[in-house]
Amino acid sequence: MSAVMQQDEAQPTTLNEEAYRRLEEMIVTLQLAPGSVVSEAILGRQMGMGTTPIREALQRLSREYLVQVLPRRGVVVTAVDLRQQLQVLETRRELDRLVVRAAARRASAAERELIRDLAAELRSTGQEGDLLGFLRTDAGMKLAIARASHNQVAAAAASPLHAVSRRFWYFHGREAASLLETAKWHIDVANAVAAGDEAQAVAANEALIGHLISFARSTIPELDSPG
Repeated sequence: MSAVMQQDEAQPTTLNEEAYRRLEEMIVTLQLAPGSVVSEAILGRQMGMGTTPIREALQRLSREYLVQVLPRRGVVVTAVDLRQQLQVLETRRELDRLVVRAAARRASAAERELIRDLAAELRSTGQEGDLLGFLRTDAGMKLAIARASHNQVAAAAASPLHAVSRRFWYFHGREAASLLETAKWHIDVANAVAAGDEAQAVAANEALIGHLISFARSTIPELDSPG
């Protein structure tokens, strides 16, 4: 059993939470394309759920920048936006610094072991080129670190920003980017947290955010040369 599955089993999942996780993944992996209009009823039939958990999940996703609820028009998946991504990363730099420092200091032995296991699993998905496994493990590892911070306010504020970042990366780099190279930046943060090294966790997080900002800026199309 993977470390992600073990983490899920340790935290009982409600129907609302399951709907949220599945819809978030569908948006991040572009199964629900940017700009598409989604229907609670159609999603409910596709996912084998009633409309109530779907509605609750969409309301939550609207607060997390992934969908927009438009009166009398329905629910629209938001666009992938460079300006927003840079703002997200600017905010993540501060929030993630707080989270990883607190996690390095406060994590229990069991939490450190889980984070190490997830880091190893992320490396494996990178080596295997398993894109969906990479995204799921990265999400699970971020969640484990957030929980290990024992700061629910900071964790709740940081979590939705990670999903926005994952979708941006998937949209722009899923074909060209090396998963293993991408995984390295995340693994460095996780290993420092697991080792209880606050300074290294902060430094590794800064390096990760710097890498993500450089990647985001690299998606700006070059202007054609005159001539």
